[in-house]
Order: sequence, then structure tokens, then C-alpha cells
Amino acid sequence: MLDITRIRREPEAVKAALASRGEDPAVIDRVLAVDERWRGLLTELENLRAERNRVSKEIGRMKDPAEREARIAEMRTVGQRISELEEQVRQAEAERERLLLSIPNLPHPSVTVGPDETHNRVVRAWGEPRTFDFEPIPHWDLGPELGIIDFERGVKLAGSRFYVLRGAGARLQRALISWMLDVHTREHGYLEIYPPFVVKEECLIGAGQLPKFADNLYHDVEDDIWLVPTAEVPLTNLHRDEILSADALPLRYVAYTACFRREKMSAGRDVRGIKRVHQFDKVEMYQFTPPETSYQVLEEMVEHAVDLCRRLQIPHRVVEICTGDLGFTVTKTYDIEMWAPGCGEWLEVSSVSNCEDFQARRANIRYRPEPGAKPRFVHTLNGSGLALPRVMIAILENYQQADGSVVVPEVLRPWMGGLEVIATAT
Repeated sequence: MLDITRIRREPEAVKAALASRGEDPAVIDRVLAVDERWRGLLTELENLRAERNRVSKEIGRMKDPAEREARIAEMRTVGQRISELEEQVRQAEAERERLLLSIPNLPHPSVTVGPDETHNRVVRAWGEPRTFDFEPIPHWDLGPELGIIDFERGVKLAGSRFYVLRGAGARLQRALISWMLDVHTREHGYLEIYPPFVVKEECLIGAGQLPKFADNLYHDVEDDIWLVPTAEVPLTNLHRDEILSADALPLRYVAYTACFRREKMSAGRDVRGIKRVHQFDKVEMYQFTPPETSYQVLEEMVEHAVDLCRRLQIPHRVVEICTGDLGFTVTKTYDIEMWAPGCGEWLEVSSVSNCEDFQARRANIRYRPEPGAKPRFVHTLNGSGLALPRVMIAILENYQQADGSVVVPEVLRPWMGGLEVIATAT
């Protein structure tokens, strides 16, 4: 959520920043109009409350019964007006809150201005795409031929965009999750969290998923709980409504969860294979930091994601996202993309972002810079570390052999029980 004080102070700058994202800046005028009405009503309300308190003391000192009754009657009228104002203040505040919740974060000044993904910028790349002496095939053919991906039974069980992993396919996914968690906790300094895979509505509001993305979320209406679209949601809310100690920051968390998304906004896209599905696994990095260090931490988290790509020995690149392609909650994002030779495309396996204090305001997460100091909002950062099944796609397609088998990346073999080659569903 944007700071209303900043909107009051710099309305034109905020409008320009929103316009750079392709958003309608007129929403800022609506926010300011509601805010002005709210402040006017609140001032009137506070003045009447002060008057009632003052007159109440006077009434207590009055000797004349007639004068006392007249003043009491006046205060009844004032009390009725106070009740009316209290309701009007609540309504204006709720309307301002509704508008603020609909406004995305503002891009960092360093982000390239552009209308869409065609203006994203590759900032660095690693590795050369493998040269094959045969025609590499896509994972949607390779997986079924090996017996490790079953699309038909996935559809039979749950419908379109679901699939079943079998044998070495299931084991490879489990190995990747365990390996990534071990690297992040043992070498990158994160604390592992195992959160619930369902959350309350306020958690999704705090993380910036609601109300914007309600159509893409799975909701259990009876219990009013929501399946997580990413571990970012429960990790954001671990410290909701808390004031943290400055000595505790930064807090570094990593979590594995299944993720559930209805993918309504991507209907008709990437329907083949396991690139865009309704249920997938992901290891998520998350940090709470003081504002002064958050952009340094952003670069560190990018390196943590890239480190895994290098260890897998898969060509990849880091892409800086332009203003028009930024996510709703973020100020700056880097995507890490792996090359998939069977699909013939770059696949996003991580998106690492700084949200500054946008989520912290929504979830009321603050820290006290020093004893006795006024609490400030923390900055929050998140990043996939990494996301499946796209890493699975990249492994299968980059490590495939002419005979249809797939070599297991050396770094994963200890988590695969020493298995070196996937030739059948084992």
C-alpha cells in the first residue's frame, strides 16, 4: 500500500510513476478527494467531541436547573451529530482504504520505463546453449516416453493443466526441493520455514494478492480460507502486526510450498507440457530488512538464485523488468531465465523483487531503529529459489541424450540415491 502522506505531498510525482506502469493516474485524484473529505469530517468530529467534553464539565458546575437542562438538550443534538459524523468518517476511511488497496507499488527510479515485456533488459548471461548432434525434443514428449510424466492421468484426476509425476520424475522433483533448501539454509544463511498451505483472507491482503487477484486464487468458501499462490504469502504474514527489533534484522526465511493458481489471466497460453499449471512446487526466499539496505539485499538474493542455476550447469540469464511489466507489489524485479532447448525458449525459474514498504504497510510490519525510537515500516523482498516445474523442464531438455534418456545433473545425484541416468520410470 502506498503511503497516503507521500500521495498528499507528491501527487504529481506519484501520478507520473503510475503512468510509467501503464496505470490510470486519475485514481490518485479520487484518493485525494476522499482523503480531503475524511480529514474535514474528522476535524468536525474532533471539534464537536471537544465541545461536548467542555460543556459536560460546565454542566456539572451549573446551579440553575433550567440552564442545566437547556445545555443538556443542546448536547443531545451535538451527540446526534457526533454519531452521524462517526459513521461518515468510517465510510470515508473505508473508501480511501479500498482505493489505496487497488493501487500498485511505484517503480524504483532505476527501473527502465517501458510499456511491456519487450522493453525488459538482459543484464547478464551465463553459459552457452548446448549443441546437439540430434534434434532435441520438448519435455511434453520426452517425459511420457520415459514414463516419468503422465498427462492423461493428471487430467483424469483433476482436469486440464494437471499432471502426474512417476518414479524417477517424482524423485527428481523431490531431490530438487531438498537440494535447494539445503543450499539456502546451509550456505546462503536462510532459516527454513514450513508454513500452512492455506491462509486467512487478511494474509492475502497483506501480501498484496487481494483484492487484485481474487479470480486467480482458490478459495474454500465454507471455512473462508485460501490456498496459497506462493509461499510469499505466509512468509509475509509471519510478522503481521508486529514491531521487530532492529537487532533482529535482516530476517532471512526460505520455505517450500505447493502453489495453487487458477491461471485465468493466462487462458490459452502455454497449454502444452508443465510450464503453466494450476498446482506446482516452489522454494521461496524471503527477507525483512531495514530500508537502507534493501537494494543491496535485492542483488544478494539474485545471486542466491543464480548460484543454483550455475550449479545445475544450465545456461541462464538475468533480466531486469521494465515498468510496464512489473508485478503489482514490487518496485524493482529481476527475472532469472533458464534455456530450454526442446521448447526453444527461455523459461522464468525465479523472479526476485523488492517491495520496499508496500507489503509492510498492508500487513503492519514495523521495526524500532533504536530503543525509544518511533517504529518504521520494514522493507520486504521475495524471490523464487527456485520454481518448479520449469527447472524440471530445463533439466530434462538440456540433459537429454540421443537414446531418449536423461543424465541426472551431478549436483543432484546425492539426493537421487546416486542415480546417474533416467532411462525409464524407476
